[in-house]
Amino acid sequence: MTEAQTPAPRYITGRVMPVGKDRQPETRMEPLFPPDVKRVSVSLDIPDYTKEGVEGAIVRFPACVDQLIAQGAQRIMIAGLPVSSQLGRTRVLKLLEETTRRTGVPVDGQGEATAAALKHLGARRIAIASRWSDELNNALVRYLTEAGLEVLAVTTRGQWAQQAFSMSFDEGVRLAFQLGREAVRTAPAAEGLLIAGGAWRSLAAVPVLEEDFGIPVVTNPISEIWRLMNLGIAPPVKNWGRLLGAP
Repeated sequence: MTEAQTPAPRYITGRVMPVGKDRQPETRMEPLFPPDVKRVSVSLDIPDYTKEGVEGAIVRFPACVDQLIAQGAQRIMIAGLPVSSQLGRTRVLKLLEETTRRTGVPVDGQGEATAAALKHLGARRIAIASRWSDELNNALVRYLTEAGLEVLAVTTRGQWAQQAFSMSFDEGVRLAFQLGREAVRTAPAAEGLLIAGGAWRSLAAVPVLEEDFGIPVVTNPISEIWRLMNLGIAPPVKNWGRLLGAP
């Protein structure tokens, strides 16, 4: 089918990314989407995930939202758990509410989607596989605690944005498996595992770690897709973990 023959998308979902594709290629999620659901994205261009970096970038959020709506976005997601975590849950909820009211377009955040996905799977006591710095981890734990989850363990490798974005594909996958196993072994009572972050291509680890430990595994990128499935916008997919198979 030529480009001219390609049918118009049935639904367009938008994403406000922390950084652009020049610094972080987007996680490949096309196999999880039906062909008539299109994703569009713009970037906040965050210099780093520090408090100052997030504060300086979030002022561009309204303009990013308007750009996505101009591209036809019918729903918008704030991507990046560090963004939500550094802002704090109270502020994120206010931002989502105000933006939805201003634009008439539903606006969501990966922090909210991730917490909802874990609860959907019955996992309220969780372990977190994280490669981030202690500052980011502490902010993430606060966010999820306020969202009604109990974090039993969280790993760290001291990374900030620069280190996270510079990882190779192979390094990211290897680290996802390594830290996922470390987190669950540290907290054997965990009811679920969160692999936090999108830069390390963690999708492949989800079904394997679920098989290894017998508990659901969630990443923030797939929680975003689950939201669309849960709303009936996209169908379930098999072989990529419990969340996407039974939304």
